[in-house]
Amino acid sequence: MNTEKRLGVIAIILERPQEIQERVNGLISEFNRIVVGRMGIPHWERQVGVIALIVDGSEDEINTLTGRLGNINGVSARATMAKKG
Repeated sequence: MNTEKRLGVIAIILERPQEIQERVNGLISEFNRIVVGRMGIPHWERQVGVIALIVDGSEDEINTLTGRLGNINGVSARATMAKKG
């Protein structure tokens, strides 16, 4: 298991935010130990929600959160991490 901490951003798009935001928020709360910051923007014209999470944790933790978010129907999630230092 890789325990080196990485800084990253997880981009999340919710296709039906009113239906799934509770599940997404609950999952983000489960991983609050690695969440440094969060910005959520509703895009009313397209009827989607966009969330950017700043995370600081192991690569495994970041990938696990991203994967679990992406497994929610109606959610797209992608992570990018700073190069290893």
